[in-house]
Amino acid sequence: MTLSRPLPATDETGRPPEDRRHRNRRRWLTAVVIVLLIGVPAGYLVISAGQSRESGRDKEAESSATGLQHLRPSKMKRRIFEVPIPTRATRVRYFETSNWKTSRLYVQFDVDSTQLDTFLTDMGTSRSALTDGHITIGPRDLRTVGWNFDLPGHDWAGTSHRQKAPRPSQDVVVDLTEPGFPRVFVVSTTTP
Repeated sequence: MTLSRPLPATDETGRPPEDRRHRNRRRWLTAVVIVLLIGVPAGYLVISAGQSRESGRDKEAESSATGLQHLRPSKMKRRIFEVPIPTRATRVRYFETSNWKTSRLYVQFDVDSTQLDTFLTDMGTSRSALTDGHITIGPRDLRTVGWNFDLPGHDWAGTSHRQKAPRPSQDVVVDLTEPGFPRVFVVSTTTP
């Protein structure tokens, strides 16, 4: 008599049942796929939301400012208002106002004598255009940012750089009390 070997058990599809090692590998692969399909995009969304929230806070702080901010204006603002602040300028501060009629950028910074010449040249004017004792920034703009040019013992010089619209025009006042380290005050005005 011959004994036949028992046939391996099969499931409904006719395949042999999966062994423990194969089942564990399948479950692990399924978990990895779920993490990649759900976890990675969810992580990206969390990071993106955090960055967006921070950006919104920065914009909110900037728009709620009521005076000069101890920051350098963005390259875009400097380009729009054509205020070429020298790279090595120190104590840079700015403030921007905007309404339906005009936009103004108020900028203050300290430079050395050479940087002042470079700044004026880059803006389209020169040191020879500065008039001693001439304050070109009006009282309204002075009040807006709290500048005071009535200080005794200061050597002020100013110039106005007018350009055809839509390009901005600038009013510049320079404190030359310390000739080697002048302080520059600029109001750049543009009309959209």
